[in-house]
Amino acid sequence: MVNPFVFLQDVRAEATKVTWPTRRETMITTGLVILMVFFASLFFLAVDQGLRLAVTLILSLGH
Repeated sequence: MVNPFVFLQDVRAEATKVTWPTRRETMITTGLVILMVFFASLFFLAVDQGLRLAVTLILSLGH
């Protein structure tokens, strides 16, 4: 079992090694994520509408 004081010192030492992104990098990454979500939603909307159309067409053949 590690002494809690030593553990906290180790945590602090590791936290100083972390390379934090700049504000600009964070904004660019956030923008790219939002853009990808937008394009993914358009893709799934198109696939959903295509499948709906295909199922409607198949079911209407039976009448």
